[in-house]
Amino acid sequence: MSPPPPDDRVAALLEGIREGRRAQVSRAITLVESTSPKHREQARDLMTELPHGDAVRVGISGVPGVGKSTFIEALGSRLTADGHRVGVLAVDPSSVRTGGSVLGDKTRMSRLSADPDAYIRPSPSAGTLGGVARATTQAMAVLEAAGYDVILVETVGVGQSEVTVAGMVDTFLFLTLARTGDQLQGIKKGILEIADVIAVNKADGDREQEARGAARELAGALRLVRGHGDGGGWTVPVVTCSGLNDVGVEDVWQQVLNHRGHLGEDGLAKKRAEQQLDFTWALVRDELDQRLRHSAGVKAIQAEVRAAVRAGELTAPLAADRILEAYDRD
Repeated sequence: MSPPPPDDRVAALLEGIREGRRAQVSRAITLVESTSPKHREQARDLMTELPHGDAVRVGISGVPGVGKSTFIEALGSRLTADGHRVGVLAVDPSSVRTGGSVLGDKTRMSRLSADPDAYIRPSPSAGTLGGVARATTQAMAVLEAAGYDVILVETVGVGQSEVTVAGMVDTFLFLTLARTGDQLQGIKKGILEIADVIAVNKADGDREQEARGAARELAGALRLVRGHGDGGGWTVPVVTCSGLNDVGVEDVWQQVLNHRGHLGEDGLAKKRAEQQLDFTWALVRDELDQRLRHSAGVKAIQAEVRAAVRAGELTAPLAADRILEAYDRD
């Protein structure tokens, strides 16, 4: 049975996206980020009708102060100069507290944000990592349908969000810095396990030699963590660059393309199929979270349970059981 035709708002968004109109692209991404039940239904209709794209999807993360925005601006500007259309999505799990997203990326990437062939969008996490997966994966699909052939997903926060983003892109790029004697401090083993390409940024001036030394040390650490290749024959390259001076940025991009070439068409198709399966379960978890939050039964006992837990009259496991029982009764 074919799905019902989209409503007028969704149809207007689809037309605008296909024509690459920025205003409609922005409205569509706002729609897929929304947690409103009505908007979520419209978002499902939109995603069903969107034409499929085949953009190069790259996740970019890094230690605090590494210069992600400067690097992304240098890379994005190079790519648009070469004829690409570049979309940048900044995932911000820290926005859970405020419900909004950090707008600093547009100000830090002023040159790229003014480029007609680039689109920069700070995206809130929608309160959960499931929200990150739902909003960001669908935002990528919108950008692809609008003709953006390179999508860079920047993780503003740290921790589990990096794993989440790595699970929705083709290549995961980790940026780091050379630090005197402690290059490996603060770099979690988990990051080394998921990175496909590593770049030591700010390799300029008197820091260039230090950066090269850090790259050698990281390459050695990678061999300990992952051996000689990850089982698929890919050896993670560790290169140096300077986003500020646009030095080595092209080499970093070539390593991204090399990784994509290593995957091949079949490998890339398999990876994306697995990501779609993971995304399916992320949607299920996110939907269950939303239903729990909107449950009338849960709302009816929420204040009572909160007071009992705070007073020490109810343990957390028993409180959880009461909340779930109230939800099941709905």
